[in-house]
Amino acid sequence: MAVLSLMLCVFGITTGEFVIAGILPDIADDLAVSIPAAGLLVTAYAIGMIIGGPVLTALTARFARRPLILVLLAIVIVGNLASALAPTYTVLFAARIVTSLVTSTFFANAIVIAASTAPAGKQASTVSKLVFGMNLSMILGAPIGTFIGQGLGWRSTFVAIAGCCALGLLLLLRFVPDVQQATPGTSALAELRVFRGRDVRLAIAVTAVGNAGLLIVFTYFAPLLTGVTGFAEGSVAVLLLVYGVGAAIGNFAGGRLADRALMPSQVSLLGALAATLVLMWTVSAGTTVTAVLVFVIGALGFSVIPGMQTRVLTTATAAPTLAMAVNASAYQLAAAFAAWLGGRVIDGGFGLRSLYLVSAAVTVAGIVVSCYAWFRDRAVVAAR
Repeated sequence: MAVLSLMLCVFGITTGEFVIAGILPDIADDLAVSIPAAGLLVTAYAIGMIIGGPVLTALTARFARRPLILVLLAIVIVGNLASALAPTYTVLFAARIVTSLVTSTFFANAIVIAASTAPAGKQASTVSKLVFGMNLSMILGAPIGTFIGQGLGWRSTFVAIAGCCALGLLLLLRFVPDVQQATPGTSALAELRVFRGRDVRLAIAVTAVGNAGLLIVFTYFAPLLTGVTGFAEGSVAVLLLVYGVGAAIGNFAGGRLADRALMPSQVSLLGALAATLVLMWTVSAGTTVTAVLVFVIGALGFSVIPGMQTRVLTTATAAPTLAMAVNASAYQLAAAFAAWLGGRVIDGGFGLRSLYLVSAAVTVAGIVVSCYAWFRDRAVVAAR
């Protein structure tokens, strides 16, 4: 129940991040701003996570984790209620920034708590249950939130998210134990020393580089499917659902594989992902096979995440929460890089279809970093 309670909180918080895309036009119309201006709400949220996560996590290193996540979740609830009541765009922008600043720190502490409650050898599969909360926010949360916003107004979407997080808060109070408290007197500077370790830096680099390839395709998902394969615009939502279902299945399967053999499974899954991206470039004109491969890349892309998270936890035992927050920032930076690189490829005249090959090449770079990390692990074991 502790893990399920945390998963519900992740679902609610992540839905609040993803659902903006579905209600963006309504926000722009109601607050009399342009679509690009409303789109800055998404950019601001990502920047808040990138900057706020590591900073806030370092500053709260001395606090016990259970009370801390309760306070952080309360801030998320207040932030969503403030978003719902925002009379102007400026107030809404500020509410989104405040909410984003605590998001990464909550996720980092939630993962550490969940892993600490897991039986020996089951950390990755336990972490995958929290990631499943994110999967559900893509499959159900964002569509339901958009439906609520379109039917009852965009403000009601934020009220619903606040209600979901409030339920999660009650469950956390009831089921989450006081486990693995931070060391009393720990300072932000002491926490930052964990990044002296090369293995910690490598683990975070694997997250950034290993995910950037797929994020290129996901960022330009709609134009790839409509402009290259020829799907109707109405089919994109269905294919996003197919991708989300694949992600959910791959997440659980990847967690189990990582429990058995962390680095071998990670390298193998990234290799399969790179090969699938090349295959999508080859058969991108076929609608049926592309639809199948959308499911496959969703499954493979999310199958590596539990192992990557577990890798960070195992290499950063001195400051796992801060390392997880920085790891989340690394993922956000990978997303920003993916959007930039994909845009440069398109603007360079290489065509949308070439994004599949670029994504495969970046994924291969992730394999190289993973293999180097794996080689270091084997060298340490051999030296013992």
